[in-house]
Amino acid sequence: MRKAKDIMTSPVITVHPDTSVLDLAKLLSENRINGVPVVDDDGNLDGVVTEADLIDQNKKLHIPSVIFFMDSAIFLENPKKLDKELRKMAGTTVEDICTRDVMTVEDETPIDEVASLMAEKRISTIPVLRGKKIVGVVGRGDLVRSIVS
Repeated sequence: MRKAKDIMTSPVITVHPDTSVLDLAKLLSENRINGVPVVDDDGNLDGVVTEADLIDQNKKLHIPSVIFFMDSAIFLENPKKLDKELRKMAGTTVEDICTRDVMTVEDETPIDEVASLMAEKRISTIPVLRGKKIVGVVGRGDLVRSIVS
């Protein structure tokens, strides 16, 4: 059975949290990839940033419905979601727009488990770890290529 290590892209292209959004867009475009891990100064995984995060910066802002009652504003939706959207739209660095709660797989994870995780969680890029070290990434393209090879 083939494993993540058999289809992952390695070495890994990474970005630092203080990488500008413009530099990120250039990196993704020039390398024809849809996302990269975000690593700190020690090379530890800090998050993942994808094309979707860049696209989110340019989407229309959804203003939640509000009811005013006795001099109070009552949000009919979670105001934290609006705050998160505003911060992402105004972001200028990778740190501002990346996803921090990252799904990862081990290099020995079977491909079918990787594919299931990507489909169920709607993830396009998954960092591959060996212990705590990033050794590769699996993207949707890697999975598609594994079908034909």
